[in-house]
Amino acid sequence: MTSKQRAISRLIAQAGQMLLAHGAESTLVGDIMRRMGLASGMDEVEVSLSASSLVVTTVYHQHCITTARRCADRGINMRVVTQIQRICILMERGLLDYSMAQHKLERITPERYNRWLVVVMIGLSCAAFSRLAGGDGIVFLMTFIASAIGMMVRQEIGHRQFNPLLNFAATAFVTSLISTQAVIYQLGNKPTIVMASSVLMLVPGFPLINSVSDMLKGYINMGIARFVMASLLTLATSLGIIAAMSVTGVWGW
Repeated sequence: MTSKQRAISRLIAQAGQMLLAHGAESTLVGDIMRRMGLASGMDEVEVSLSASSLVVTTVYHQHCITTARRCADRGINMRVVTQIQRICILMERGLLDYSMAQHKLERITPERYNRWLVVVMIGLSCAAFSRLAGGDGIVFLMTFIASAIGMMVRQEIGHRQFNPLLNFAATAFVTSLISTQAVIYQLGNKPTIVMASSVLMLVPGFPLINSVSDMLKGYINMGIARFVMASLLTLATSLGIIAAMSVTGVWGW
Protein backbone atom coordinates (compact mmCIF):
# COMPACT_ATOMS: atom_id res chain seq x y z
CA MET A 1 0.00 0.00 0.00
CA THR A 2 2.84 2.39 0.81
CA SER A 3 4.45 1.83 -2.60
CA LYS A 4 1.13 2.57 -4.31
CA GLN A 5 0.66 5.77 -2.34
CA ARG A 6 4.24 6.80 -3.08
CA ALA A 7 3.74 6.25 -6.82
CA ILE A 8 0.49 8.21 -6.80
CA SER A 9 2.13 11.05 -4.85
CA ARG A 10 4.88 11.22 -7.46
CA LEU A 11 2.28 11.27 -10.24
CA ILE A 12 0.35 14.12 -8.62
CA ALA A 13 3.52 16.10 -7.90
CA GLN A 14 4.82 15.67 -11.47
CA ALA A 15 1.48 16.77 -12.95
CA GLY A 16 1.39 19.87 -10.74
CA GLN A 17 5.02 20.63 -11.52
CA MET A 18 4.33 20.53 -15.27
CA LEU A 19 1.18 22.63 -14.95
CA LEU A 20 2.88 25.31 -12.86
CA ALA A 21 5.96 25.38 -15.09
CA HIS A 22 3.90 25.93 -18.25
CA GLY A 23 1.72 28.81 -17.07
CA ALA A 24 -1.46 27.29 -15.60
CA GLU A 25 -3.29 29.39 -13.03
CA SER A 26 -2.97 28.30 -9.41
CA THR A 27 -6.61 27.27 -8.95
CA LEU A 28 -6.38 24.94 -11.94
CA VAL A 29 -3.10 23.43 -10.67
CA GLY A 30 -4.55 22.72 -7.23
CA ASP A 31 -7.83 21.34 -8.57
CA ILE A 32 -6.19 19.01 -11.10
CA MET A 33 -3.78 17.64 -8.49
CA ARG A 34 -6.58 16.97 -6.00
CA ARG A 35 -8.82 15.38 -8.62
CA MET A 36 -6.05 13.10 -9.85
CA GLY A 37 -5.29 12.01 -6.28
CA LEU A 38 -8.91 11.29 -5.40
CA ALA A 39 -9.44 9.47 -8.72
CA SER A 40 -6.44 7.26 -7.84
CA GLY A 41 -8.03 6.23 -4.55
CA MET A 42 -6.42 8.63 -2.09
CA ASP A 43 -8.52 9.62 0.92
CA GLU A 44 -7.25 13.19 0.96
CA VAL A 45 -4.94 15.42 -1.10
CA GLU A 46 -3.60 18.75 0.12
CA VAL A 47 -1.61 21.11 -2.10
CA SER A 48 0.50 24.17 -1.26
CA LEU A 49 1.84 26.36 -4.08
CA SER A 50 4.52 29.03 -4.21
CA ALA A 51 6.08 31.00 -7.04
CA SER A 52 8.75 28.40 -7.86
CA SER A 53 7.77 25.23 -5.98
CA LEU A 54 4.90 23.11 -4.72
CA VAL A 55 4.24 20.79 -1.79
CA VAL A 56 1.66 17.98 -1.97
CA THR A 57 0.45 15.72 0.83
CA THR A 58 -1.54 12.54 0.24
CA VAL A 59 -3.44 10.62 2.93
CA TYR A 60 -4.32 6.95 2.38
CA HIS A 61 -5.65 4.73 5.18
CA GLN A 62 -4.36 7.25 7.74
CA HIS A 63 -0.86 7.09 6.23
CA CYS A 64 0.55 10.45 5.14
CA ILE A 65 3.20 11.16 2.48
CA THR A 66 4.45 14.67 1.73
CA THR A 67 6.62 15.57 -1.26
CA ALA A 68 8.01 18.87 -2.58
CA ARG A 69 8.99 19.83 -6.12
CA ARG A 70 10.81 22.81 -7.59
CA CYS A 71 8.98 24.31 -10.59
CA ALA A 72 11.28 26.13 -13.00
CA ASP A 73 9.60 28.35 -15.58
CA ARG A 74 9.38 26.46 -18.90
CA GLY A 75 7.40 29.06 -20.80
CA ILE A 76 3.66 29.29 -21.42
CA ASN A 77 2.37 26.22 -23.26
CA MET A 78 -1.35 25.46 -23.17
CA ARG A 79 -0.89 22.13 -24.99
CA VAL A 80 0.79 20.68 -21.90
CA VAL A 81 -1.98 22.05 -19.66
CA THR A 82 -4.81 20.61 -21.79
CA GLN A 83 -3.09 17.21 -22.12
CA ILE A 84 -2.83 16.92 -18.33
CA GLN A 85 -6.47 17.94 -17.97
CA ARG A 86 -7.43 15.13 -20.37
CA ILE A 87 -5.46 12.62 -18.32
CA CYS A 88 -7.27 13.80 -15.19
CA ILE A 89 -10.69 13.41 -16.85
CA LEU A 90 -9.81 9.90 -18.09
CA MET A 91 -8.73 8.93 -14.57
CA GLU A 92 -12.01 10.21 -13.11
CA ARG A 93 -13.96 8.15 -15.65
CA GLY A 94 -12.02 5.04 -14.72
CA LEU A 95 -10.36 4.66 -18.11
CA LEU A 96 -6.84 5.12 -16.69
CA ASP A 97 -5.23 3.89 -13.50
CA TYR A 98 -2.32 5.68 -11.86
CA SER A 99 0.36 3.63 -13.66
CA MET A 100 -1.18 4.26 -17.10
CA ALA A 101 -1.58 7.94 -16.23
CA GLN A 102 2.10 8.12 -15.26
CA HIS A 103 3.06 6.61 -18.62
CA LYS A 104 0.91 9.13 -20.52
CA LEU A 105 2.23 12.01 -18.42
CA GLU A 106 5.83 11.16 -19.26
CA ARG A 107 5.00 11.19 -22.97
CA ILE A 108 3.69 14.77 -22.95
CA THR A 109 6.01 17.12 -24.82
CA PRO A 110 5.67 20.94 -25.05
CA GLU A 111 5.35 21.18 -28.83
CA ARG A 112 5.63 24.63 -30.34
CA TYR A 113 4.65 26.32 -33.57
CA ASN A 114 7.14 26.69 -36.38
CA ARG A 115 9.38 29.65 -35.49
CA TRP A 116 8.95 31.36 -38.88
CA LEU A 117 5.18 31.10 -38.62
CA VAL A 118 5.40 32.78 -35.21
CA VAL A 119 7.65 35.54 -36.63
CA VAL A 120 5.21 36.26 -39.48
CA MET A 121 2.11 36.20 -37.28
CA ILE A 122 3.68 38.42 -34.60
CA GLY A 123 4.72 40.87 -37.32
CA LEU A 124 1.22 40.91 -38.78
CA SER A 125 -0.47 41.31 -35.39
CA CYS A 126 1.66 44.32 -34.42
CA ALA A 127 1.25 45.77 -37.90
CA ALA A 128 -2.53 45.34 -37.59
CA PHE A 129 -2.45 47.41 -34.40
CA SER A 130 -0.60 50.16 -36.25
CA ARG A 131 -3.26 50.08 -38.95
CA LEU A 132 -6.03 50.32 -36.36
CA ALA A 133 -4.24 53.32 -34.84
CA GLY A 134 -4.49 55.18 -38.16
CA GLY A 135 -1.23 54.27 -39.88
CA ASP A 136 -0.99 53.96 -43.65
CA GLY A 137 0.59 51.18 -45.70
CA ILE A 138 4.16 52.33 -45.08
CA VAL A 139 3.57 52.46 -41.32
CA PHE A 140 2.07 48.97 -41.56
CA LEU A 141 5.14 47.67 -43.42
CA MET A 142 7.65 49.30 -41.06
CA THR A 143 5.82 47.94 -38.02
CA PHE A 144 5.83 44.47 -39.55
CA ILE A 145 9.57 44.61 -40.23
CA ALA A 146 10.49 45.95 -36.78
CA SER A 147 8.32 43.52 -34.82
CA ALA A 148 9.26 40.50 -36.97
CA ILE A 149 12.99 41.16 -36.52
CA GLY A 150 12.42 41.79 -32.82
CA MET A 151 10.65 38.44 -32.51
CA MET A 152 13.59 36.72 -34.21
CA VAL A 153 15.92 38.29 -31.65
CA ARG A 154 13.62 37.18 -28.82
CA GLN A 155 13.58 33.60 -30.12
CA GLU A 156 17.35 33.44 -30.50
CA ILE A 157 18.01 34.80 -27.01
CA GLY A 158 15.35 32.52 -25.52
CA HIS A 159 16.84 29.50 -27.30
CA ARG A 160 20.13 30.20 -25.52
CA GLN A 161 18.40 30.16 -22.11
CA PHE A 162 19.20 33.77 -21.15
CA ASN A 163 17.36 35.49 -18.33
CA PRO A 164 13.86 36.59 -19.50
CA LEU A 165 14.48 40.13 -18.27
CA LEU A 166 17.58 40.42 -20.42
CA ASN A 167 15.64 38.88 -23.31
CA PHE A 168 12.84 41.45 -23.10
CA ALA A 169 15.27 44.36 -22.72
CA ALA A 170 17.37 43.30 -25.72
CA THR A 171 14.29 42.61 -27.85
CA ALA A 172 12.77 45.99 -27.00
CA PHE A 173 16.08 47.71 -27.81
CA VAL A 174 16.44 46.09 -31.25
CA THR A 175 12.77 46.56 -32.13
CA SER A 176 12.76 50.22 -31.10
CA LEU A 177 16.07 50.82 -32.86
CA ILE A 178 14.50 49.68 -36.13
CA SER A 179 11.17 51.43 -35.59
CA THR A 180 12.83 54.79 -34.84
CA GLN A 181 14.09 54.82 -38.42
CA ALA A 182 10.52 55.53 -39.51
CA VAL A 183 10.57 58.70 -37.40
CA ILE A 184 14.08 59.74 -38.48
CA TYR A 185 13.23 59.45 -42.18
CA GLN A 186 9.56 60.42 -41.75
CA LEU A 187 8.18 57.27 -43.33
CA GLY A 188 4.39 57.08 -43.52
CA ASN A 189 1.69 59.43 -42.33
CA LYS A 190 2.23 58.76 -38.59
CA PRO A 191 5.72 57.31 -38.09
CA THR A 192 5.53 57.47 -34.29
CA ILE A 193 2.84 54.77 -34.44
CA VAL A 194 5.54 52.35 -35.62
CA MET A 195 7.46 52.80 -32.37
CA ALA A 196 4.39 52.22 -30.22
CA SER A 197 2.93 49.28 -32.14
CA SER A 198 6.07 47.25 -32.81
CA VAL A 199 6.76 46.57 -29.11
CA LEU A 200 3.25 45.41 -28.24
CA MET A 201 4.43 41.79 -28.58
CA LEU A 202 6.36 42.32 -25.32
CA VAL A 203 3.30 43.11 -23.21
CA PRO A 204 3.17 40.30 -20.56
CA GLY A 205 -0.59 39.86 -20.82
CA PHE A 206 -0.81 36.21 -19.78
CA PRO A 207 1.19 36.60 -16.52
CA LEU A 208 -0.81 39.71 -15.63
CA ILE A 209 -4.14 37.93 -16.21
CA ASN A 210 -2.97 34.94 -14.17
CA SER A 211 -1.78 37.18 -11.35
CA VAL A 212 -5.14 38.93 -11.03
CA SER A 213 -6.97 35.59 -11.31
CA ASP A 214 -4.81 34.07 -8.56
CA MET A 215 -5.36 36.98 -6.19
CA LEU A 216 -9.13 37.00 -6.78
CA LYS A 217 -9.32 33.25 -6.11
CA GLY A 218 -7.38 33.36 -2.85
CA TYR A 219 -3.83 32.58 -3.96
CA ILE A 220 -2.48 35.93 -2.81
CA ASN A 221 1.21 35.00 -2.66
CA MET A 222 1.16 33.41 -6.10
CA GLY A 223 -0.70 36.38 -7.54
CA ILE A 224 1.75 38.88 -6.08
CA ALA A 225 4.75 36.87 -7.30
CA ARG A 226 3.36 36.68 -10.83
CA PHE A 227 2.42 40.36 -10.81
CA VAL A 228 5.94 41.34 -9.71
CA MET A 229 7.47 39.18 -12.45
CA ALA A 230 5.18 40.73 -15.08
CA SER A 231 6.06 44.20 -13.78
CA LEU A 232 9.78 43.42 -14.01
CA LEU A 233 9.32 42.26 -17.62
CA THR A 234 7.51 45.53 -18.36
CA LEU A 235 10.34 47.48 -16.70
CA ALA A 236 12.95 45.59 -18.75
CA THR A 237 11.00 46.38 -21.92
CA SER A 238 10.83 50.07 -20.98
CA LEU A 239 14.58 50.19 -20.34
CA GLY A 240 15.23 48.67 -23.76
CA ILE A 241 12.99 51.24 -25.44
CA ILE A 242 14.63 54.14 -23.57
CA ALA A 243 18.08 52.82 -24.50
CA ALA A 244 17.13 52.76 -28.18
CA MET A 245 15.69 56.28 -27.95
CA SER A 246 18.93 57.48 -26.33
CA VAL A 247 21.04 56.00 -29.12
CA THR A 248 18.94 57.44 -31.96
CA GLY A 249 17.95 60.70 -30.29
CA VAL A 250 14.25 60.10 -31.05
CA TRP A 251 12.16 60.81 -27.97
CA GLY A 252 8.45 60.25 -27.43
CA TRP A 253 5.80 58.47 -29.41
